[in-house]
Amino acid sequence: MRIVAQTLKDGSVRILDAPPPLLGPGQVRVRTLFSAISPGTEGNKIVTGRKSLIGKAKAKPDQVRQVLQMYRQLGLKHTVQKVRDKLEGAQPLGYSLSGVVLEVAEDVDRFRPGQRVACGGGGYAVHADEVVVPVNLVAGVPDGVASDDAAFATLGSIALEGVRLAAPTIGESVVVIGLGLVGLFASQILRANGCRVFGADISSAAVDRAIAGGHVDAARRLGADPVEAAIAEFTRGRGADAVLICAATSSNEPVILAGRISRQRGRVVVVGAVGMDVPRQDYYEKEIQFSVSCSYGPGRYDPSYEEGGLDYPFGFVRWTEGRNMEAILDLVDRGALKPSSLVTHRYPFDRAVEAYEMLTQPGQDYCGILLEYGEAAPDRGKNDRVFLAPNLVTPGRIRVGFAGCGSFAQTFLLPPLRNDPRTSLSAIFTRSGLTAADVGKRHGFREAVASAAAVIDNDEVDAVVIATRHDQHGPLTLAALRAGKHTFVEKPLCLDEEDLRAIARMVSKLSESDQLPVLQVGFNRRFSEAATHAKDHLRGSDSPLSIIYRVNAGHVSPAHWTQNPDEGGGRILGEVCHFVDLMQFLTESNPVAVQAICIETTNAEIVAEDNVSISLRFEDGSIGSILYFSEGARSMPKERVEIAGGGLSATIDDFRRVTLYSSRGEKTRRCRGKGHAEEVRAFLDGIEQGRAPIPVQSLIATTAATLRARAALKSGKTENIPPWSAWCDWENA
Repeated sequence: MRIVAQTLKDGSVRILDAPPPLLGPGQVRVRTLFSAISPGTEGNKIVTGRKSLIGKAKAKPDQVRQVLQMYRQLGLKHTVQKVRDKLEGAQPLGYSLSGVVLEVAEDVDRFRPGQRVACGGGGYAVHADEVVVPVNLVAGVPDGVASDDAAFATLGSIALEGVRLAAPTIGESVVVIGLGLVGLFASQILRANGCRVFGADISSAAVDRAIAGGHVDAARRLGADPVEAAIAEFTRGRGADAVLICAATSSNEPVILAGRISRQRGRVVVVGAVGMDVPRQDYYEKEIQFSVSCSYGPGRYDPSYEEGGLDYPFGFVRWTEGRNMEAILDLVDRGALKPSSLVTHRYPFDRAVEAYEMLTQPGQDYCGILLEYGEAAPDRGKNDRVFLAPNLVTPGRIRVGFAGCGSFAQTFLLPPLRNDPRTSLSAIFTRSGLTAADVGKRHGFREAVASAAAVIDNDEVDAVVIATRHDQHGPLTLAALRAGKHTFVEKPLCLDEEDLRAIARMVSKLSESDQLPVLQVGFNRRFSEAATHAKDHLRGSDSPLSIIYRVNAGHVSPAHWTQNPDEGGGRILGEVCHFVDLMQFLTESNPVAVQAICIETTNAEIVAEDNVSISLRFEDGSIGSILYFSEGARSMPKERVEIAGGGLSATIDDFRRVTLYSSRGEKTRRCRGKGHAEEVRAFLDGIEQGRAPIPVQSLIATTAATLRARAALKSGKTENIPPWSAWCDWENA
């Protein structure tokens, strides 16, 4: 596919060739006919992108705070890497389009190939000739609606949601502040609803367009005309029944003006991005109802709705994002809404860069902007493989492919693999396609491909890094081992015992034929400098160890994909496995039994399993307790490990410091990092030496321990952890 992308570092826009996005459950693949540029949202991204770093920081102070928090957690090196990846990476633009359905997932029955649809959603309905969109963000286009009009359905939904919150009735006088694209859509919808509409904008061109197009009953220019007097006359001296603020400015002036022109008990709805320091006097004395509209409507920013396909019950949530899009298309079908009347510029898709350049030029007059893709369908297989670099083969190097390469992999796994002289980067796959092409190009991969299978089955790949979402780890690990590829899979190894048994059996079968590739799970902490010092110190003990591992994990929303049992598996499987593995490393023993309890809470924002106490018993008699909580103070360090046995002790504090205790006193060492670079180096060493850095039996035991820990939470009993032989038993496992 071809896709429009922006580089945040300098704000530049370009069209890239990339593999098509992966079609997942509950999704629809669409060939784009038209896509609408949002002059406000997208124009602001371009302007912000062209600012200096200081200018970007001033424009996005919330992101500066995130960087500072990241620095406290990750340190300078990894924070710099993450920020650089973000600034240099390609980001898709666009969120409103129309097209023709090419393909639907097996579980989608609302749409069919060949059907015309409108699509919405940032990151999905992007400016590209082919997109994949979740089903709840797709709406069928009525036969009487032109495809270019349908491309504005999402932008129209933003205006519609603001109107819904204003709750206008027939005959009311409504003021719309900001007569850009969304403001004019709102004006058309209000007039269709039987309201009298007064428009206001700082641009004389916008005011003229609103009046000439018949989109408002009257309009004045802010800062030049006596707007308040005109509104008083327009409302017959009563004040506005409702005010919609559709402007885009950091100034608080629109909110102040809205309070002054509103009637007693009027309604003010903020639709655009404006300053919202609400002045008390007018809003208090008039008892004005103030509300903020959330984008396209209910469902926005809810992953279970937007990505998971869980629609809200019709009887309880009448208007959702998707149903708002349908309503806009119905208004267009009846002639009550006319998006084409607002189009000032049309560009062929190949000239999309010119459209964005126009947005940055002072004095330009624009409103609706369309990209046109033409009727010719793209060659479906043409871009399944996008070659990124010359095929420079260096004999003897380990050729590495990536299946998945998100933020974590780009920061912690890719740099040490790229920089190691023993490797060359071959194929890369990501769900979006754009990330694969962009990251692959910047880091020297040979090609970007359209599926994980295209990485695993690639003859130019010797070793596969699996860094997809967690539900794919087990199946892809099996596929990679079956293909004879050395495999590094980010934790967790898998999400259920069925996949764990299948992996154990596969390993056992390949071992018997002496064809087992190196398998490693991303348990990095055992490779850290702090863990190595602690273990070396405790070798002097010939007795079992007692370990307390306290983790101040930090809050993760229940809506985040990692908390989804089917996709992420939750934090016990996804993160606690790290701490179990470190205990195995220190004791040189596998866990045999586990108990677990968690807090009881009725707070829907807190996941009970994120606040858990897990107790483990190991084969050698050692015991370990993991105290994992998510609701502690952010200022508290994340991890502390205390180990004792045979008169020796050690503590590890955030893997930055290790303190060793003995009868001769204590010794403190400063340490760096949690072992990410070291685990990558160990993986490559293992490939060279034909020996896995972590015994496969240990990897299976770690995963089994976390799976049984979750079982212990439900049963309230001690759960035994089967030994390696049980997982490999073809008849009884």
